[in-house]
Amino acid sequence: MTIAVTGSSGLLGSALIESLRGAGAQILRLVRHCPQNPDEAFWDPAGGVLAPAVLEGVDAVVHLAGASVGDRRWTPEYKRKLLASRVTGTRTLAKALAVLDRKPRVLLSGSAVGFYGDTGDRVVDESAPAGKGFLAGLAREWEHAAGPAENAGIRVVRLRTGFVVSGHGGALGRMLPIFKIGAGAALGSGRQYMSWISLPDWVEAACFLLANEGMSGPVNLTAPEPVTNAEFTRELAKALHRPIMPVPAPAFALRLALGEFAQEGLLIGQRAVPRRLLDAGHRFTHPTLGEALAAVL
Repeated sequence: MTIAVTGSSGLLGSALIESLRGAGAQILRLVRHCPQNPDEAFWDPAGGVLAPAVLEGVDAVVHLAGASVGDRRWTPEYKRKLLASRVTGTRTLAKALAVLDRKPRVLLSGSAVGFYGDTGDRVVDESAPAGKGFLAGLAREWEHAAGPAENAGIRVVRLRTGFVVSGHGGALGRMLPIFKIGAGAALGSGRQYMSWISLPDWVEAACFLLANEGMSGPVNLTAPEPVTNAEFTRELAKALHRPIMPVPAPAFALRLALGEFAQEGLLIGQRAVPRRLLDAGHRFTHPTLGEALAAVL
């Protein structure tokens, strides 16, 4: 197979490409710089630039590109960047795929469990409606932008990814230095749920979805057992053999330091479960957080 991948230099993209190449797939990386290697092709997701011809002959597409939600405060300008990088980029890709003479069999298009908004203690699966807030609205528009590919007959799977557990980057990579010096703490009440997945399990699930022709629509890429932020904090400290701070990080201080991102990205959560993956017979290598942390750390 020839598989086109956006976001190929990111945590998920680089791990997925390594696995796909190991299985014998040929990779076409869509990049935003001038192509320097035979496996690269140019596109400008925010600017809406992608020549459909570069995708001719591709069997599958995995779309993971997008500006990081947690890299900086959500100023109005950065919110526009988040929307452009995800919504405009996805629409650009979907429209290019839709006009191909030989269309790919499947598009795996990125999304996030932030789609559900704040679910409190309520367990949600893929049948749950979109929640409220900026992140939920962003995810909803992000998913809708893949419509042109779906309307053209391409099987589209929307990857609602949770918190990815990896020792090599991502949000956990930014947390590790703090926990290693014993300064880790629960955030706010600590009762907000975290829907997480180990990086190896994410890659295995994505490969499963590429191959499973009966799967389309939204799929939660999360482990079967979400945990609260307080539980996550304790498990991470335990895995690192470090203490945690006796007092949680105050919600007001997080809001003061991080603005709107603190409220939607840290102080509320989703108790999402991977119902469709489980019903399809997919099994997780790391179903519990303790197993996942032991594996990736």
